[in-house]
Amino acid sequence: MTEIKSLFATRLYHAKLSEHGAPVDPAELENSCLVIADDDEAGQDWCEEHGYPGYTSYASLSDLPWRFPIFKDLVAVLDAHVAAFAKDLAFDLGDKKLQLEDIWINILPEGGIHTGHIHPHSVISGTTYVAMPDGASAIKFEDPRLAMMMAAPTRMKDARDELRTFFYAKPEVGDVLLWESWLRHEVPMNMSEEERISVSFNYKWE
Repeated sequence: MTEIKSLFATRLYHAKLSEHGAPVDPAELENSCLVIADDDEAGQDWCEEHGYPGYTSYASLSDLPWRFPIFKDLVAVLDAHVAAFAKDLAFDLGDKKLQLEDIWINILPEGGIHTGHIHPHSVISGTTYVAMPDGASAIKFEDPRLAMMMAAPTRMKDARDELRTFFYAKPEVGDVLLWESWLRHEVPMNMSEEERISVSFNYKWE
């Protein structure tokens, strides 16, 4: 009897923020992101110096939950989502726990992209979506075995999600995506005339 198993799964968690804890008002969160971006001169300078499209607080503000109550509320909800994902992943955390390492704002204008990358030294990474106008780009995930496929043929267009070389997730405002931090991902070009706003984060094990 023939048996075919799927081994070494790559898990992608997709949920509404409101599934765990009190909902975070998306309008208030969007306004907070825009106000912070407008006031963060150090972040603006870093983006300009490094050719970063739009704005990110990644290199300038490391204490958003301390500065702004809405980010403190957001982290409380994210903690619950990350705990649920860690359970799905069957992580044996021992006497340690997964806790927030950093959290930052991303504002991607028309034509902006975030090239492929991973998040070294973290365990779980993710993003929650604050503004996703029509035409805003999805997030693209890459099969972690890609470099080892060598002479493999391409996949059929109707291949199942778990067999695809690339997977595009198109979240909505109020959604949260989580993945293991070694999973390479990117944001293709924003084709919308409006800004794509998200909040990304990393969790570490300690």
